[in-house]
Amino acid sequence: MRPDFAEHSNSNCVADASAWEAELKLGFTQRGDKTVLSKREHRGPLTVQRPFYPEGGVCHVYLLHPPGGVVAGDRLTTEACVEDNAQALITTPAAGKFYRSGGGEAQQTINLTIAENASLEWLPQETIVYQGAQLNSSMNIDLADHAHFIGWEILALGRPAADEGFENGSATLNWRISRAGRLFYLERLRLDAAAFQARWGLFGHSACGTMFVYPATPLQLAAVQELIGDEANRGVTLIEGLLICRSLDRRADLLKGFFERVWGLVRGDVVGKAVCAPRIWAT
Repeated sequence: MRPDFAEHSNSNCVADASAWEAELKLGFTQRGDKTVLSKREHRGPLTVQRPFYPEGGVCHVYLLHPPGGVVAGDRLTTEACVEDNAQALITTPAAGKFYRSGGGEAQQTINLTIAENASLEWLPQETIVYQGAQLNSSMNIDLADHAHFIGWEILALGRPAADEGFENGSATLNWRISRAGRLFYLERLRLDAAAFQARWGLFGHSACGTMFVYPATPLQLAAVQELIGDEANRGVTLIEGLLICRSLDRRADLLKGFFERVWGLVRGDVVGKAVCAPRIWAT
């Protein structure tokens, strides 16, 4: 824990010059009938617990950020490479937190590489962006032709339970997805106080999320559309085999519950296994 962290443990947190630069590199390899964590390198306060195997051969890993929150100037980089035929699931034990900034920006970069016939499920718990925070997040996903991927990003702006909205601050989200070395999906989303309130934006909803599934089919698109039904603030589309599901909600846990139901619909076809929720979600 950084010496100054106590100053960042509430909604009035302001970053100082003591910033973390952390990097984590993970590699997953299929050995026999299970996937092992074959590479684990870290620099700074970003690491993982030992792997868990609650469903046999799939390697479950929990990302840890011991300081507990990110402040202006912090830069976190996570890389995960899943080799041929390996199967991994990565999640977090708790919500990520980005605290109020005095003007500087906090950066988060995630680079995921999934090889032939490998699968990766990237299922972190929500990221809470405190009012006044400045977050720049980049997600880069490199898929082989026959890779399998399920991933989501859930953002909570402000803290409605503490009567905190999002009158200032911003979150910039970048997604870049390549298949067989060819870029086929690129998106940049900037959320600020105006977007938080506007009808064309979040319209006051504190939680927003995007979920990706690859490869997906029209049958899975129809199944998710049926799940959504007439429910407001939910949507799904299919682009070149990539299923993209979006949602707004008043609470991040409700949004995550919706994504978990989508996960239950698609995991059998994409990963070849029934849903097995990480045990850490129940604690």
